[in-house]
This record gives sequence, structure tokens and C-alpha cells, in this order.
Amino acid sequence: MPHLVCGRGDPLSVRQAVILAGGKGSRLLPLTRERPKAMVEVHGVPILRHQLDWLAGCGVERVVVSAGHQAQVIVSYLDSRPSSPRAEAVVEKRPLGRGGGLRRAARALPYPGEPWFALYGDIWTCFCLCAMRAHHLRSGVAATVALAGPGLPGSAVACDELDRVTDLAPTVPGPGRVNAGVYLFAWRVVALLPEEGDHADSTLPRLVGARQLAGYSIDAPWQAVNTPADVIRLERDLAARRATCPAGAECPSGRAVVR
Repeated sequence: MPHLVCGRGDPLSVRQAVILAGGKGSRLLPLTRERPKAMVEVHGVPILRHQLDWLAGCGVERVVVSAGHQAQVIVSYLDSRPSSPRAEAVVEKRPLGRGGGLRRAARALPYPGEPWFALYGDIWTCFCLCAMRAHHLRSGVAATVALAGPGLPGSAVACDELDRVTDLAPTVPGPGRVNAGVYLFAWRVVALLPEEGDHADSTLPRLVGARQLAGYSIDAPWQAVNTPADVIRLERDLAARRATCPAGAECPSGRAVVR
């Protein structure tokens, strides 16, 4: 998938991000036998590299990767990576859950007080993050979540006419949009994250109840990589897109180009 170049010098760019990459990836076996889920390759490119390149193209300067299972593979990869953004790993000594991992990694971000992106480490997508930031600012909320679909399998999300999230439904396929695993958080959300556990069970419902979580619909291709079949499907889809979408096309947002 081509990468966007959308944040360089843009006042709407966000300088820092967290990638959650601590899961075991049991459903991805045997691909995760010797590597963590985020290092599984798609067309020879680790998911983590794709995400880092995407973030760099959207103006992100610093990334903290929350690592756990087989963390040394991620640590070694980041140590050998010469290109931007500058990235470091925070290693969990014991599983903290997604919310705990986000909170611990966020505390290591270099720009306290500034907003930050958060990505699940098994997501393959590419869209203009500066446009997401603009939507976040217009909404005046503490947090914004990207919404993929409609009709994709995943955690369904309902929004009102102002794009405020009103309901976080169980994981079922349906006609609506789903949580794409990409968030933009105001700094104050760090204090709302649990020390341990899943933010989807605590922080997100609290934000919904306070009408402080906005949804941002994306029309870009999106794939959660959870099984070997997902990898095969994604590689097939990427090959088809390369055949029909030449490099140099303009981003639909008008704020980015494809390289």
C-alpha cells in the first residue's frame, strides 16, 4: 500500500504516537512462532515498519512501541532502523492489557501535554492523519477513533449526527462502521487509562458517557491481521491495488499525496 505524505510542516500534524505491539498473536501461528504479531510480514514488510513509515509520512516524529511477547525482536528491529520517525520500545515485564500498555507507553512519550496517536499493532491501513486531527479539533473532544467499513468484521461503533460516539457494540459483523484501531487522544486521556486492563472496558465507555469520543470515518482500505488467512487476503488485495492505482495519485483528502 502506498504511503501518504501529509504532515510535513502542517500545523495540524501530531508529533507523537504509541503503537500497541505486546500481544502473542496465537491465531497467527505459525507466523508468530519466532516473532511477535507486529513483526509478521506482508509482501516482505513487517506490519510495524508499514505503520512507522505511515506515521512518519503524516508528520509524526517520535513513536513509543509497547512491546511484550518476544519483545527483543521489536527492540532489535528498532535499534537497527535508521529512518524516521525515531522509535523506542517500552517492554512490559508482565501483561498489562491494552489499556495498561497504552498508559505505560504514553508516559514515555517525549512531548507531555501534546496530543498523541495510538495504533493497534496488527492494523494495516493508510489515510491522512492530519485530516483526522482537523476533525478532532472541530469536534472539541478528548478522543477520536477512526472508523472503518461499513460492513467489516470488528467492534461496531454507533455515532450521532455530530459524529459523537453513542454506543460501543459487541464484536459482530454488520452494516455499520467498526473501530479501526487508530485513535487520537488529548494528553488528559492518559490519566483516564487503566494501570491494567482493557481501555475498551473502562476508558472508552467513560468517554462515550461524557460525549467526549468522536468517530472519524475513513474510506481507505483497512485490514486487521489476525490470522494467516488475513495475511493472504491482504497480500492479494495489495497486489490488486498496485495494478490499478499508480504511484503519484493524489490523496482524496486533498492534503496528501501518495509516494
